[in-house]
Amino acid sequence: MKKLIVLAIAALGLYSCQESAKIAFVDNSELINEYQEKKDLEGKFTTIIDGFNKRKDSMQQMFNLELKQAQETAAKASPKKQQELSVKIQQLGERLDQQIKIEQNRISEESRTQNDSLVSSVKKFVAEYGETNGYDYILGKNEFTGNMYYGKEKHDITKAVLEALNKKYADKK
Repeated sequence: MKKLIVLAIAALGLYSCQESAKIAFVDNSELINEYQEKKDLEGKFTTIIDGFNKRKDSMQQMFNLELKQAQETAAKASPKKQQELSVKIQQLGERLDQQIKIEQNRISEESRTQNDSLVSSVKKFVAEYGETNGYDYILGKNEFTGNMYYGKEKHDITKAVLEALNKKYADKK
C-alpha cells in the first residue's frame, strides 16, 4: 500500500513538472491588413477598377451620344422609324448594361479568389511558423467573430509573424 502511495505521488510529481503548452495568438485583422501582398493586391485591383470605370464611362458617353443622335433623328422621322430607333436604343442600352455587369462580376470573382488564396496562404504560413518556433497552439484573435476576447500582450506574436510573412513575400518577389 505504501508503495502504491509513493508511486502515485511520484507520478503526480512527474505530471506537474511537465512543460506547459506553448501558446500564443495573432491578431488576424492586423496580420492580413498589414501583409504586403494584401496591400499589393489592393493596389492591383484599384488599378483594374479604375481602368474598368474609364471604359464604362467611355461606353456610357458613346451610348448617350447615340441616344442624342437617335432622338434628333426621331424628331423628324415617321412613327414607324421612331419605333425602330426606340427599339435599337433600348437594345443598345441593354447590351451596355449587360457588358458592365459581366465585367463587374468578373472583377469581383477574381478579387474574391485572390483574397481567399491570400487568407489560405497566411493560415498555412502561421501553421509553419508555429511548427518552426515550437508553438503548441497559435490562436487567432478577430474583432468580428469573438473566438478570443483577451490575450496578454506578451503572448501576441502578430508583429513577429507579420515580419516573417512579409520577408517571405519579399524574397518571393
